[in-house]
Amino acid sequence: MQDGKYVILCVDDDEDILFVLKQILEANDYIYAGAASGEEGLKAYDETSPDLIILDLMMEEVDAGTSFVKELKLRNNTAPIFLLSSVGDSMAEMVDYSDLGLAGVLQKPISSEQLLSLLKNKLG
Repeated sequence: MQDGKYVILCVDDDEDILFVLKQILEANDYIYAGAASGEEGLKAYDETSPDLIILDLMMEEVDAGTSFVKELKLRNNTAPIFLLSSVGDSMAEMVDYSDLGLAGVLQKPISSEQLLSLLKNKLG
């Protein structure tokens, strides 16, 4: 939390997705931190200490999202991590995302109502 606002780290290689997330978060009094790769995401994580993380698992590099999650485990991350994926609901049925340490799976494109509801439920 910074200046009384929750910090949300969004990691996705799709600039359009990051733009939409930034607009929604900032319009609703959250602090947005964004990164276009797992490596940038780790730097942003270290700089911002986010309260919640939204992560695209399948980015430009093979296993970039999985590697990101593993690195966060090594850093003793306590922020909930939500996977944002175009396969969303079907992935939740095929993969036990809790094994990766993920709090849940969100379907792209995410609606502002769904995102804000999730944030309210997880962060208060």
